[in-house]
Amino acid sequence: MSIASAYFRTSMLAILFMTFHYADDVLRKSSGMDKPGFSGIIAVLILVVWLYGILLLPERRSGYIIGLLGSLMASFIAFGHLTGIAGDVFIGEIADSTGAFFVWAVIGLGVTAFSSLVFSAYGLFFPSKEKPVARGG
Repeated sequence: MSIASAYFRTSMLAILFMTFHYADDVLRKSSGMDKPGFSGIIAVLILVVWLYGILLLPERRSGYIIGLLGSLMASFIAFGHLTGIAGDVFIGEIADSTGAFFVWAVIGLGVTAFSSLVFSAYGLFFPSKEKPVARGG
């Protein structure tokens, strides 16, 4: 499997886990996430830009930069919950209110975001000599 393929797969999974995390924040009414406003739109726009970089800029420098930034932000979220740096938002306390799904989503986010971070950095700093393969038909 190539680095570009691994980066594509881990980034797509990280975006999926980010949506699970966001949905859990809305369900728990965390930090006013259930209220109307720009915070939800900004979160969605960040995921859209990250998805754009993955799908429409494959194996390009700009795509890897977008992926690097997206996976870095997702890594900070996972790291914050797993270490308790995120303030009063400890993974064990949230597991008591939301259940094992949140714990699974944060661990999955951590694994996929950190992997995506490594793969995007590798793709950015050690570009492939081959021509990018066009996706789709």
